[in-house]
Amino acid sequence: MARRLRPVELDFVESAPLRLVFAAEVAAPPKVAYAALADDVAGWSSWFTGVSQAAATDGGRGREVRLTGGTRFTETVLAAEPDERYAYRVDTTNAPGLRALLEDWRLTPAGGGTRLRWTFAADGPAPLRLVMTLARPGLGRAFRKSVRALDRRLATTPTGET
Repeated sequence: MARRLRPVELDFVESAPLRLVFAAEVAAPPKVAYAALADDVAGWSSWFTGVSQAAATDGGRGREVRLTGGTRFTETVLAAEPDERYAYRVDTTNAPGLRALLEDWRLTPAGGGTRLRWTFAADGPAPLRLVMTLARPGLGRAFRKSVRALDRRLATTPTGET
């Protein structure tokens, strides 16, 4: 059953009790990388590890995401700044323990490519925060694998269009 989470805003990315930050680079320029994140939400299932289905909702102001294993999220996009930032908060989920969750993607030019920095900002009871902290290395590996898959996808897409 889906539960409603606390509706946090962008400042939560700095104040969350749990913040996991990961970074990696893709060869595509920020404009192309941003389009893959924000404009091609359905494409996430082809490159982001664990995402089995994703869809933009409400004219791009929201998202619905399903993970392999059955976890579901409905989300509100809080920042859609072309070539720079894409952030969303989870409004409802069937994942146990979460009180609030916001994910923030920052894009910065890196040579001819893009540096992607993903911040996973969450709140939940102490046991959940501990488990997430212990899961950090695995999440980091999944993030790096996903970014490599995104890099390959963008390299094989004509003119980087997703």
